[in-house]
Amino acid sequence: MPVQDVSSDGSDSEGIVSLRGKKGLIVGIANESSIAYGCARMLHNAGAEIAVTYLNAKAEPYVRPLAEKLESPIVVPCDVREPGQLDTVFSHIREDWGCLDFLLHSIAYAPKEDLHSRITDCSQAGFAMAMDVSCHSFIRMARLAEPLMKQGGCLLTVTFYGSEKVVEDYNLMGPVKAALESSVRYMAAELGPKHIRVHALSPGPLKTRAASGIERFDELLERTRARTPEHRLVSIEDVGNLAVFLVSDAAKGLTGNIEYIDAGYHIVG
Repeated sequence: MPVQDVSSDGSDSEGIVSLRGKKGLIVGIANESSIAYGCARMLHNAGAEIAVTYLNAKAEPYVRPLAEKLESPIVVPCDVREPGQLDTVFSHIREDWGCLDFLLHSIAYAPKEDLHSRITDCSQAGFAMAMDVSCHSFIRMARLAEPLMKQGGCLLTVTFYGSEKVVEDYNLMGPVKAALESSVRYMAAELGPKHIRVHALSPGPLKTRAASGIERFDELLERTRARTPEHRLVSIEDVGNLAVFLVSDAAKGLTGNIEYIDAGYHIVG
């Protein structure tokens, strides 16, 4: 049976890909507007079993109800800056499931003062923290996921066009996302012999809590809408639909890609 869902504009969307029997970890749900939640919902609707993390006790009341909607059997805290928490997440997966088919890393962070400053002026500590949370945490997750992906699998992360072109006010996150994308390519090459595929999802600008930290973000949304060939913004469901395909066996021939979900924003000069 096709999986049915309702997109943010109210129209029905159908998927023909089944993920029944697959188990995946979603890191980065903050609320129902999160890219991670849009992906988790579509993956769940396609039949996958989902493990969910939340940042801390303050975030838990917002995330746990969403995890319940996803019927998640594993709901655990994960702050990648806290020593041991990421290892504990994977211990739960190893003990409860014994395997893992896919993972979505959808977290990013930079100290506000560094995010809002010029690259030239950002602090060493701020740059290091942004790289650790936004990039190296994905590498750590891949290392922990590798032994659980016994039959192969798919690792996904989230990036943005500001990694390859200068986007006004994106600042520090530009080089950080560029490093993330390069890591995707290298890990795809390294993990390919084990049939583990690695991709970065590159959506157009979306109204998420993380994006609210970017200065003049509403202006960026309007510039994007005007620039795209379709003159529209994408939704978290659009991102989720592509995640479903990439996780599925139908995408076994793809790895190491930066997958744009931006209504054509990246093709316009």
